Amino acid sequence: MSELTINTTQNVTINFTAASIGHRILAFGIDLLIMMAYLTSVFLFLSYSGLEYKIQLMDTWSQIAIRSIIFLPVMFYSLIFETFFEGQSLGKKVVRIKVVKIEGYQASFGDYLIRWLFRLVDIVITSGILGFIFIIVSKKYQRLGDMAAGTSVITLRNDVNISSTILEEISYDYKPTYPLVIKLSDNDIRIIKDKFIKAKARRDEELVLKLVSKIEEVTGIKNQSPNNWSFISTVLKDYNYYTQSM
Repeated sequence: MSELTINTTQNVTINFTAASIGHRILAFGIDLLIMMAYLTSVFLFLSYSGLEYKIQLMDTWSQIAIRSIIFLPVMFYSLIFETFFEGQSLGKKVVRIKVVKIEGYQASFGDYLIRWLFRLVDIVITSGILGFIFIIVSKKYQRLGDMAAGTSVITLRNDVNISSTILEEISYDYKPTYPLVIKLSDNDIRIIKDKFIKAKARRDEELVLKLVSKIEEVTGIKNQSPNNWSFISTVLKDYNYYTQSM
């Protein structure tokens, strides 16, 4: 595994550990087994229930339509899971890797869609060879789909204690200020807190201002605190309040 250094548009440097090619292949293999298990189960059910025989008696277009519907979950597997599990398919969850924007923030549906569309070139047509080559030679360990979407795949294996790094002490009667903090992810909060701690150590007003700008841009929150320092502190506490209450 290699270090992936990201310089955001706000000139904030973020360090991740890029997922190794081995972990990415392992995650893909697990996903492939899941898809094969699904198809095998469906076709066995159709065969033993007698439905397969009835399908074969249908006209050609009806058969194509039914078989296409059966294959839809396989076709859209990665897009569906990465969208609803924030950059992780079932295979990625097992291996503990995930898709993130190269700016370090949570990828969007549009990003996952672009990656999914490029699977045709990266994986399907070239049997994964093209994707493998690009991951190996690119500086940010990206296949073509990642380059087009502005994403990369990182490992979460070094984040075993991520919950402890993002937790903030709040009193039982704490009153939150910014409900829109739930638009942020655990990974966003980890980055914000890490940079905020460094900014406090250096009394770096410029870094704090950049963090405030990014939070406002991503969440739509408007700073109502007396200063930027208290604003970020409140955002961290509010995030913990809402996520612990869910």
